[in-house]
Amino acid sequence: MDILTRIKQLRDERGWSNYKLAKEADISEGSLNNLFRLNNQPTIPTLEALCKGFDMSLSQFFAEGKEMLDIWATLDKEQKAALLELLKKM
Repeated sequence: MDILTRIKQLRDERGWSNYKLAKEADISEGSLNNLFRLNNQPTIPTLEALCKGFDMSLSQFFAEGKEMLDIWATLDKEQKAALLELLKKM
């Protein structure tokens, strides 16, 4: 998966502009625009900031089928423990 394509996909899913994403990620709009204009890959700290702006972890960013991670995020501590026990027994 191309990182810039994934960033665009997540941005577009939310109906955000680069300005809105930069604001949510607490990075400069110029830095974000330069990534796309120069077709550069973001540094790890920049990617972490973008993920924070999207309210997701790096693992969620790179997950192709993130449905399981989304479901996991909705579970409380006891439900997570029960699910882990079930998976161990399988």
